[in-house]
This record gives sequence, C-alpha cells and structure tokens, in this order.
Amino acid sequence: MKVIFTKDVKGKGKKGDVKNVSDGYARNFLFKNNYAVEATQANMSALKAQKNKAKKQEQEEIEQAKQLKETLEKLEVKLTAKSGDGGRLFGSITSKQIAEELKKSHNIKMDKRKIELDQPIRSLGYTEVPVKLHQEVSGTIRVHVVEA
Repeated sequence: MKVIFTKDVKGKGKKGDVKNVSDGYARNFLFKNNYAVEATQANMSALKAQKNKAKKQEQEEIEQAKQLKETLEKLEVKLTAKSGDGGRLFGSITSKQIAEELKKSHNIKMDKRKIELDQPIRSLGYTEVPVKLHQEVSGTIRVHVVEA
C-alpha cells in the first residue's frame, strides 16, 4: 500500500515521503498513530500544493534576507568604549552589544547568534563583521568603535 508520511518514522521515511509499505503495517501502526495517510489522488495533490507553498515561503525568506543584506551594507553601527594607550580597549565589544546597538539606533532586530564575530573587538576603529542572514545569504556590518 502506498502511503504519505505525515511525521518522521525512524527507519521508514521522513515527513512528506511517499513510500510503499505492507498493508498491515499501514493500517495497524501508521494510520492509527497518525504517522501517515493513504496516498490517494486527493492526498497526493494536497501534498503537492503543500510543497509548492513551502517553496514559495522559502523564496520569500531569501528575498527578505537579500533586502536586509543591502540595508546592512549601507549602515554603520557606532559604539563607544573606554580605551588605553594605542587604541586598545578596556574590555571588548561583543556580538550582543552590536545587536543591541543595531536595534536601538537603526531599529533592526537581529539575533546575536547571527552575528559571526570570531573574536570580540578589542581596538578602536572600523571593523567589518560578517552576518549570517539565511543559509544562502550572508552580509557584513560596518562597526565603528570610538573612544568614550
């Protein structure tokens, strides 16, 4: 019997897969536990529509990420910190501080985990910080650290 999996079943299939399984397994386990539905013509067309909707939503997310990337390229995040001789900071600038300043001054809400800062910023001046906006889209933020 052909079934469409509605949930992941270990060893059998993932959500959205269409597979051939034995009749007893389908009736006694998959259908009773709502892990799958029978692969009728109506259910197949509903699955196709669902996959198309998911694909469109993914494209919209990519477009939004590209627009945000363009916006971020033009912005400059300005942070102040106390520093000593040679432009070396007392402490450091972290991705959390960058995200908070982005929210406060430019009204762009961004998760601090998306800001890929390998090492905290420990000196005055300009720094290009990479940002992962989406799996396929990444950009940079220009951070300017000035003395307090």
